[in-house]
Amino acid sequence: MTNVPSRISIIVPVYNVESYLTKCLNSLVNQSHQNIEILVIDDGSKDNSGKIIKEYAEKYPNKIRAFTKENGGLSDARNFGLDRVTGDYIGFVDSDDYVAETMFEEMILLAEKHQSEIVICNIQKVDENGQVTQKLTQIPHMPEKIKLEDHFSVFSDISYFACNKLFKKELFNQKRFKKGVHFEDIQLIPQLLLESETIAQTQNFHYQYLERTDSITKTHTERGLDILKAVQDVENVFGKSKYAHKRKELKNFQIFEGVYSFLAYLAFVKEEQAFYSMSDKLSVFIRERQIKIQDILNYSRFGTNYLLSLPVKKKIFYLLFFAGQKKLIRKLI
Repeated sequence: MTNVPSRISIIVPVYNVESYLTKCLNSLVNQSHQNIEILVIDDGSKDNSGKIIKEYAEKYPNKIRAFTKENGGLSDARNFGLDRVTGDYIGFVDSDDYVAETMFEEMILLAEKHQSEIVICNIQKVDENGQVTQKLTQIPHMPEKIKLEDHFSVFSDISYFACNKLFKKELFNQKRFKKGVHFEDIQLIPQLLLESETIAQTQNFHYQYLERTDSITKTHTERGLDILKAVQDVENVFGKSKYAHKRKELKNFQIFEGVYSFLAYLAFVKEEQAFYSMSDKLSVFIRERQIKIQDILNYSRFGTNYLLSLPVKKKIFYLLFFAGQKKLIRKLI
C-alpha cells in the first residue's frame, strides 16, 4: 500500500482583483505538492474576477473548486471556505499575492516531520513589477521545530498574518475568523497558537506579499480600534488556555500588538478628531492593563530592543507619544 501525501486545502478569497488574480492562481496550480484543493471564493466581485476564476476552474477541474457568494468581507469569505475544505491542512493566500512553487510541499513536510500544528514561512514584500522591496524574517534565531512550552516568547514576537502559515485542520474545529472587523488575523491566529503545542518554521521566503499602489489599507480611520478589540479577544482566550500562567508573554503581546502595532497604524490617521479619540483609547488600554512606560521602552522582540531597532522617524513618533506630546505628533504627521 502506497502512502498518499496529506491533502492541503488553500482558501483564496477574491474581491475585484482582476489585474492580480492570474499570477496568484498560476502560483497555486503549479505547486510541487500535488494533493491540493484550491477553494477560490468570489466574494461578490464587480470586475472580471469571476470570469478568470471560471476559466481556471475549467482548466484545472481536479485542483480548483470555484464558489460565488454575496459580498461579506474577507473573514466571511475565509469562513465560507473553512466550512467546505476536505484537506488535512489549511492554508490561506490573498488573491493579489502569490507564492513560491515549493511553498506548500516544504511546509507540509515540516508539519509531518515535527508533528506541528502550525508551520510558518518568511514573507517578501514585492512591488507591482515583482521587485522585492522588503524581506520579513518571521522567527530569526530559533530552531526549525519550536516547542511552545519551552519557547513561548514566540507568542508575543511573531507576526500574526494568516497567509504565510499552514494550519492543521483540527485547529478550526471550534474557531472562525470574526466577521465585520479589520485585523481579523490578530484576533484569530494567536488563539490558534494557544491551541498548539509545536510549531515549525522554514527560513525560505515563500510568500510574496504585493504592496499595491491602490490598496485600501492606505486609508487609516477609527477602524484601527479593531486592533485593541482583537487583543482583548485574545486576552479572554489566553486566560483559559494551557499557557495561562505565562503572564510575561501575554504582557509582551499586549505591548507589541496593542501598543506598537496600534501606534504604527495611528501614525497614518490624518483626521485630527479621530487621531485624538484613538490616542485616548490607547491610553485607557495601557492604563487598564497596568502597562508601565518602562515596560514598553524595554520590550524586546527576538532578543533585541524593539524601539531601538526602528527607523528614526518611528522612534521619534513613539517617544513623543509616550511623553504625552500628542500635539507635537500631529505636526509630524
